[in-house]
Amino acid sequence: MKQLSQLWGKLEEILIILSLALMTIVTFVYVVLNNLYQPFLSLAESSETLRPILEPIAIFIMTMAMEMTWSVALTKLFFGALIFLGASYGVRTAGHIGIDVVLKQFSPQGRRAISIFACLLCIGFVSLIAYASFGWISAMHAADVGAEDLHAFHIKVWHIGLIIPIGFGMILIRFIEILIRLLRGQQTDLGLADEANDALKINEEHKE
Repeated sequence: MKQLSQLWGKLEEILIILSLALMTIVTFVYVVLNNLYQPFLSLAESSETLRPILEPIAIFIMTMAMEMTWSVALTKLFFGALIFLGASYGVRTAGHIGIDVVLKQFSPQGRRAISIFACLLCIGFVSLIAYASFGWISAMHAADVGAEDLHAFHIKVWHIGLIIPIGFGMILIRFIEILIRLLRGQQTDLGLADEANDALKINEEHKE
């Protein structure tokens, strides 16, 4: 079970890294192509000898840049994936910021009870959104609408929208894991990040 949990965590991290890398690469290539053809055109205009060589190169690069209209839509897709994958990763690694000034006034058992209630609310909300998004995906699948600028790759709107139920499904799993730990007494809160406490620790480390 522990190995399966580690594999699940690694897969989540790999998907985040892959989405970020592909988004960066696509954007980088698009920007380079949009700025690369101009120097070749300038050199071709200034040199009659090199024009037969440089001008076709410039036109080729310009054509490639014009044909990459799909790059913006693809970047949005990867960015959307990062949002939901990052949200799930944040729940797992306590990356989300929590305000627990009132919660700290209670005893450990009181904090645990309040956290269980809060976790159930989170599970209910995430489940509701996941269910609603699945209904929307079903409607888009029936409509069979092509994705803007990505229809050439046979990508449909519902293909892109799949990240919503998948992402919320992953977040749901993370909250269920937290609920199980709370019920077992392995933790007394949702495990959210405490910036004030982290700042105090950093300050103490600097003093030492």
